[in-house]
Amino acid sequence: MLNKKINIMDLFCGTGGLSYGFTKYSKQFETVCAIDILESSLKTAQLNHPEAIVINQDIRTLKPSDVESLLKENNKSVDVIVGGPPCQGFSSIRPFRNDNDDDPRNNLFEQYALFVNYFKPYAFVLENVVGLATHKNSETIKTIEKCFEEIGYDVNWKIVNAANFGVPQKRERVIMIGVKKGLPILFPEPTHYFEGKTIGYNDKSKVISAVNNLFSFDAYEPAITVAEAISDLPPIESGQTASSYTMPPQNNYQQERRGDNDTLELHSSTNHSPKMLEIIKHSGSSISCIPKHLISSGFSTSYSRLEANKPANTLTVNFVHPASNKCIHPFQNRALTPREGARIQGFDDNFKFYGSRTQIVKQIGNAVPPLLGKAIAKGVYEIFKETSLTTSK
Repeated sequence: MLNKKINIMDLFCGTGGLSYGFTKYSKQFETVCAIDILESSLKTAQLNHPEAIVINQDIRTLKPSDVESLLKENNKSVDVIVGGPPCQGFSSIRPFRNDNDDDPRNNLFEQYALFVNYFKPYAFVLENVVGLATHKNSETIKTIEKCFEEIGYDVNWKIVNAANFGVPQKRERVIMIGVKKGLPILFPEPTHYFEGKTIGYNDKSKVISAVNNLFSFDAYEPAITVAEAISDLPPIESGQTASSYTMPPQNNYQQERRGDNDTLELHSSTNHSPKMLEIIKHSGSSISCIPKHLISSGFSTSYSRLEANKPANTLTVNFVHPASNKCIHPFQNRALTPREGARIQGFDDNFKFYGSRTQIVKQIGNAVPPLLGKAIAKGVYEIFKETSLTTSK
C-alpha cells in the first residue's frame, strides 16, 4: 500500500477531467499543477482541483523551469504528467532532441514533450483524437514514440472506446502511455461491451475492446445507455430550466453521478426557433428522417435523435445545437441540456463548471470523460504500487 501522494501535472487540462478521473480512482493521486490557455476552462479545473497551482498561459511561452519554481515554493514535485495536446500541430512534428527548456518551437506536442523531458516523471499519459493513429500513414505517431524513446521512456499506445469503460458514449481516443525505461506499461481492461461499429484499424493489437479480448461478452457489463444516464432528470421543453430532481436515481450509474448532491444545475434547454422545433419533431436516427423542404444541407448525423437503448455518439462542442451533430433527446423535442451532456461524458453532478452556458457546453464537449481517466489511472497506480517507487510528499 502506497503511503505517499502521487503528484500529477495536467497539461492542456481543459476542465481537468482526465486528472479528475485519476483522483476519483485513488485519493493518493493529487493534481498539483494544471495549465491551459483558456481562462474559463482553467477556472473549472481549479474549482475541482483546489489544491493545484493553475497557470493560465500559452504553454509555448511558458518555461518548465518557471513552473518548477512555483512547485518548489509549495514543496511539490511531479510524478505523472497527463494531457492532450491539440492535434493541429501534428503535421510539423520532428524528432525531439532538445534539452533546452527555452525551446522556441511552436508545436504543441513538442511543448508536451519538453515538459516530460524537463520534469522526468515516472509515467505520462497522452490522450488524443483517434485520427492520430493513421495520420500520415501512421508516420506521425511513430515519430511521437521516437521522441519519447529518445528522452528515456518506454512507450506504447492503444485505441480505446469510452463505452467499454462505463461511459455512456462511443467516444474513441488514442491513449499513449510512457514510463521510465524498465517499468511496466499497463492499459485498462474493458468492463463493458456494446454492439456496433468501431474504428477500423489494421493492427487489432492496438485496439482495446471487449470483442478483442473474449469470444463472449459474459465477463462484461452491457454498456451504459443514454436512457440509463439521463432518465432521472426532469423532462423539460425547449427554453425551459429545471433546478431540482423530481425522482430518485433509477440505477447505479445515476446514483453514482448524483451522490449526495441535492441541487440540479445546468439542466436548461436551448430555446429553439419555431423552424428548428418543426425539424426536431420529424427527427429520427439520421438526417434522412427530415423532410427535404425543411433543410438544405447537413451531415448524416445532423438533426438526429440519440437512441435511448444505446450509448451516445461522440459528443461535440455543439451538442445543444442539432444542426451540427446527433444530440436531440431520445423522447423530448429538444437538444440535450448541458447537464445531460455532462452525464453522457461521465461527470458527477457535483462537478463544478465555471463560465457562461456557451463556455460550459464547449468545456463538456472537449473534455476527457473522467470515468475513462479513472480506468487509465488504475494501471498507472499499479506501476507505483508494484514497483515501490518513491513518490512525492
